[in-house]
Amino acid sequence: MANEIPFEPLPDAATRDAALLEVADRHLIRYGGQFLPFVAHHAKGSFVYDAAGRAVLDFTSGQMSALLGHGHPEIVATVTEGIANLDHLFSGMLSQPVIELGEVLGTLVPGLSKVMLLSTGAESNEAALRLARLVTGGWEVVGFAQSWHGMTGNAASATYSAGRRGYGPPAVGSMAIPAPNAYRPRFRHPDGSLDWRTELDDGFDLIDRQTAGGLAAFIAEPILSSGGIIDLPDGYLAALADRCRERGMLLVVDEAQTGVGRTGPMFAFQRDDVTPDVLTLSKTLGAGMPLAAVLTTDEIEQRAHELGYLFYTTHVSDPLPAAVGLKVLDVVVRDRLADRAVQAGARLRAGLEQLQEQHECIGDVRGRGLLLGVEIVADRESKKPAPDLGHAISRRCFELGLSMNIVQLPSMGGVFRIAPPLTVTDAELDLGLDILGRALADVTA
Repeated sequence: MANEIPFEPLPDAATRDAALLEVADRHLIRYGGQFLPFVAHHAKGSFVYDAAGRAVLDFTSGQMSALLGHGHPEIVATVTEGIANLDHLFSGMLSQPVIELGEVLGTLVPGLSKVMLLSTGAESNEAALRLARLVTGGWEVVGFAQSWHGMTGNAASATYSAGRRGYGPPAVGSMAIPAPNAYRPRFRHPDGSLDWRTELDDGFDLIDRQTAGGLAAFIAEPILSSGGIIDLPDGYLAALADRCRERGMLLVVDEAQTGVGRTGPMFAFQRDDVTPDVLTLSKTLGAGMPLAAVLTTDEIEQRAHELGYLFYTTHVSDPLPAAVGLKVLDVVVRDRLADRAVQAGARLRAGLEQLQEQHECIGDVRGRGLLLGVEIVADRESKKPAPDLGHAISRRCFELGLSMNIVQLPSMGGVFRIAPPLTVTDAELDLGLDILGRALADVTA
C-alpha cells in the first residue's frame, strides 16, 4: 500500500533508529516483555511507518484503541482546536464538550443516563467498583479467571489473566469463576458442545460457598480480549445478570475493547437484550486519545451521591478528550461504521477460516465483528498449546509488515487478537490475510 503522507525517508534512518533503540534499552523500564525492534515515525490510517518509510499494517488499532485509524482528519481537527482553546480545567469546572458528551452517552443506552468522564480503562473500572461497593455496602468483587480490567488497585485485583504474582495481596473479597470457552469447554452437553449454564451455576455455587456476606459486584467483558478472545455465549450475560440480581450484586460490564461499534452493535452487550447496572468504556471511545467513561442509572447515582461518593482525578471531565469522544461517536454513527464492522468482520473471518483449512496449527477462529481471535495449537486433535509456534508466527508477521498481538495463557494456545480500525479497507484486510498466510507457511514449512 502506498504511503498516504508525502514523506521523504530520513537520511541514515536505519542508523538513527538503531541508535534510538540502544538508548531505549539503556533508559526505558520494560513494562510488559520486550519492545518491538521498530521506532515509529508517523502513522496514517491502518499503517504505522518508521523513519525509512517501512510500512507496518496495524491489525491491533494501536493498543486496541485507534477505532478510526491513525490520524483521522476530523480527530486531528478536533484535537487542534481543543488544544488551542480548551484543553484542561479544574475538576469541578464543567465545559460544553463534557456536558454534550454526557448527554450523548446518557441517551445511547436506555436506563444508563448518568455519566462520568475519565482517562483510562483501569480508571473507569476503579470508579465503577468503588461505586458498586458504596451503593451495595459490600466489598466482594467477582470476575472471570481469564479477565483483564486494568493494572491499578481494585481493577488489578479483578484481573486474572496476568500480573497477579509478586505484588502483594489483592483487594479483600476478590473472587473469580471460569469464563465459558466453547473451544475448550469444562462442562459439556452429550454432543460435546459447551454447557455454559451448568458451568455458570457451578461458578456461583462456589461464590456462595466463599462469600462472607459482602457481595458487591460482578465485572465482566462481553468478549474477554486479553483472555484469548473468549466470546460469552448468546444468553450468558442475561443469565449472569439474573444471578447478580438474586444476590444483590451490581453487574458491571467493561466494554473497553468491544464498545462503540467494534462488534456490530454500538455495545456488545446489546446483542443479549440485557442492560448492566454499570457500563465502563475507554479505548474505543477516545479512538486513541485518553478518554474513558462510566455509565449508570439515575437510582444508583442518586444513592451514591447521598452516601458521599468521591472519585476525584486530575483529568476527570477534561474538555479536550470529551470533544474527541463527541467527534468519534459522530463519525461512527454518520459513517455507519458499526455496520462496516459487521461487513469487514465477515470478510476477515472468511479469510481466516480459509487459512484454518490450510494450516493444521490454527485450532480455532472466533470473535465478533472486527474483534477476532485465532488460536494457535500444536495440532487440532489434542489442542495442545504451542506458545513457541505462536511467537514465531507473530515475529514473522512483523518482519513481513503486519502487527498482530498474541496472548499466552495457561491451558490455552497462543491467541492472536485481531482488531483493525473500523475504517480498514477490503484491500488492507486482504493484505493482512496474505501476510499472515505467508508467515504461517514460512514458520511451518
